[in-house]
Amino acid sequence: METGQTDRTALWREVASATGPADRAAAEEGVCLAYRLAGLPEPEHIVWAGSPHEGVALAARLTAEGTAGRSVRDAVRTRPWAAARERVLERLGPSGWAAHWALTGAQLWDVTVALTERIRTGVVEASTGVAADDEQAVRLVLLDAVLGQHDAAWLAAFDGQDGAEALEGISAVARAAGWWWPYEKTAVVSERPVELHRDEAGRLDRADGPALAFPDGFALHAWRGMPVPAAFLDELAALTPRRIREEENAELRRVMLEHYGYERYLEESGAQPVQRDKAGVLWRIELEGDEPLVMVEVVNSTPEPDGTHRTYWLRVPPRTRTAREGVAWTFGLDEADYTPEKET
Repeated sequence: METGQTDRTALWREVASATGPADRAAAEEGVCLAYRLAGLPEPEHIVWAGSPHEGVALAARLTAEGTAGRSVRDAVRTRPWAAARERVLERLGPSGWAAHWALTGAQLWDVTVALTERIRTGVVEASTGVAADDEQAVRLVLLDAVLGQHDAAWLAAFDGQDGAEALEGISAVARAAGWWWPYEKTAVVSERPVELHRDEAGRLDRADGPALAFPDGFALHAWRGMPVPAAFLDELAALTPRRIREEENAELRRVMLEHYGYERYLEESGAQPVQRDKAGVLWRIELEGDEPLVMVEVVNSTPEPDGTHRTYWLRVPPRTRTAREGVAWTFGLDEADYTPEKET
């Protein structure tokens, strides 16, 4: 990848994860430019929302009142998007486009798609009651949204390419703000998050507060990518083995175990080893409503700088019957094929 393209992709990575107040002036200029490039009159009004959640509510209210007009997302985003992709594909060919995508948009795709879907789900959950019609109405408004900063993967792929001029408006909004809704008379634009916390894999992750938070209070809580209730996180600091065992939700129980620590849980639960061999010690605890917790305790044969030997705990499949089999599994081997020169 050329240096210029590398730099552009890095900049779009920053856009995708940007937090803090939107640059409202730049975003509004971008909105007006997007309308003009689509051959449309500029919107009569641009209104701001504190989050995608509030953006959906505003867009729904304004369209119901008839003051917003019909959605022009197709003209503003879909058609220029498709035309730009067609021009790049025509120039590079299928294999060339695939290689270009792998070095640009694909670098951001997994993270932005996961985050977008999580926000959509959170908006639906926060916006609806028990009526199915309510949920359907929210989902329809979400379809009218342009994703702003979370369109970064595609914008990175088109940046600097022939045909990208038609996307300059939506690119400007993406660099300055969050999601937005283009209608004939009114555009609704959302602020960016004020907080974003992710783990090394790019998943939403925070144990002591919201993993994603917007200035109006809309927030998402997650532990290593798994959505969790806000109140659930408050419990993590005061966990006990009994509380973990009593949790009926298997997914939440796994979160508790990860946070509490498998070694600590085994020790404080009075677990007993079920097998020992030269590879280590096999431990097993039955968990009601979930697969058993099976761990191999191994001691590193290489001493630490202070002369001690570090102990590691490896979670292995419930079917594991020996410590050696468990350690072999962590290397992708069958027990018979695991023949290390030195056990660690």
